[in-house]
Amino acid sequence: MDGEAQRSVSFRSNRRGERNNQSPYSKDSEGELFSPGRLPQDYPMKIVWKKGFIRLVLVAGILWMMLILIALLFHVWSCQSSVSFFSAICNKDSKVFTVLDTMGLVPKPQHRCPIPLANDPDKVVIPEGRTHDRLVKDLFFVMEDDQWNNRSQTAPLFGGQESWSQREKSFKLNSTMKVHCGFIRNSGAEMVPSDIKYVKKCRFVVASGIFDGYDVPHQPSNISLRSKKLFCFLMVLDEISLKFIKENVTIRDDGNGGKWVGIWRLVLLKHPPYDEPRRNGKIPKILLHRLFPQAQYSIWIDGKMELIVDPLLMLERYLWRGKHTFAIAQHKHHRSIYEEADANKRRKRYARPLIDLHMKIYRYEGMPSWRPGGKTISDVPEGAVIIREHTPMSNLFSCLWFNEVDLFTPRDQLSFGYVVYRLGDFFKFFMFPNCEYNSLFVLHPHTREHSSAVEWVKNLTELSGKGSGMKESRGGLGLWTPYPGKLDSVVLPPVARTSKAG
Repeated sequence: MDGEAQRSVSFRSNRRGERNNQSPYSKDSEGELFSPGRLPQDYPMKIVWKKGFIRLVLVAGILWMMLILIALLFHVWSCQSSVSFFSAICNKDSKVFTVLDTMGLVPKPQHRCPIPLANDPDKVVIPEGRTHDRLVKDLFFVMEDDQWNNRSQTAPLFGGQESWSQREKSFKLNSTMKVHCGFIRNSGAEMVPSDIKYVKKCRFVVASGIFDGYDVPHQPSNISLRSKKLFCFLMVLDEISLKFIKENVTIRDDGNGGKWVGIWRLVLLKHPPYDEPRRNGKIPKILLHRLFPQAQYSIWIDGKMELIVDPLLMLERYLWRGKHTFAIAQHKHHRSIYEEADANKRRKRYARPLIDLHMKIYRYEGMPSWRPGGKTISDVPEGAVIIREHTPMSNLFSCLWFNEVDLFTPRDQLSFGYVVYRLGDFFKFFMFPNCEYNSLFVLHPHTREHSSAVEWVKNLTELSGKGSGMKESRGGLGLWTPYPGKLDSVVLPPVARTSKAG
């Protein structure tokens, strides 16, 4: 018993000793003692450091996002900058642009948008009389080819072999003007008598054209009964296209010499004056006032298009509402003619050295690169739709535009902005948004792709010797006529390639 009592007392004393040996303090991670019921002295500082670190990370993230946003805004601004160094950054082939585009940070223009048309064609009020021009009152046309009259060439040229001095004089505006405007006597592009008689009654015209059998007529839709009675729908074509259409589409003969495909009256142009079908197609497109002199208003659409808007509503929207006499859409991608020229070379639309020569002449004559905030929304139009009132000034512009197409390359989009530049403030026109342009029609593919050997030419030596047969013999002769100026020192401005498609 005494031994057991002794062990019990010893056990209890050991337990008391263990409890007495336990410290009321604990150690922190750095070995410092602290009471479990109390926080360490540096605890507030650690909380501050943790919160500060989190804030630092958030601020750094915000600054990084702001930096990306600033870079994006700078990139977008650089696309429209007039400074060549900055505009060169806007390159859709660059890795930066590709990354931004993949992230969805590159704004994309609308392809189509609603057109603010009047509600009812029957309620559209047609203006009385004609619009009067304040400067050009009377316009006359050169009808003879002097070089042919002197027998220095075998046949008269459709454009009349305009000299450099005559071209320069044509841009000096007076109340009475006489200019070259195609249709030189005995040079081709003649209409048959039945069509001449028919178009004399046409005051309102919707016109289109097909050359070399590249398209078939597409019937317009959404045409009101009033417009069907008011407008002549005229499809201008050459004999190759007429033969192609006869083989593929039903043609109705009205018994008076008229041939019809649906609503379209087929108007045959016999003896096309140019070697190049595209150049022949510019005759009805640009010179409608010469083909149909009785027309007061006209709407041109390319042959591959199906019109889906009532033409009377188009005249009200694009001419009468804003008191305009000429309306055309801006190009989707390009603003400068030098950008458009670069795209034409990349897409092989004509001989590259001849496009360069064309642009060097314009540059030598003072044509600037387009800049934001200038006089025009764009120097490059979408020429597939043209809406006009045939006033003397509007007709003069069309003549001068055609003369440039006749003298140089058949790419009319390269010449449009130059003629606007030369006429200055005297020629007013309405350039409407490209998204409205795309809402006017349905686009159909050509029946076949156009291609000619001259489009693949990379240097002028290819057009000499055996390659001389690729040169046009009746158009673009200004490119082969000695120019009265030194073009060797002309440097074309750099361009930013804003579209792979051009």
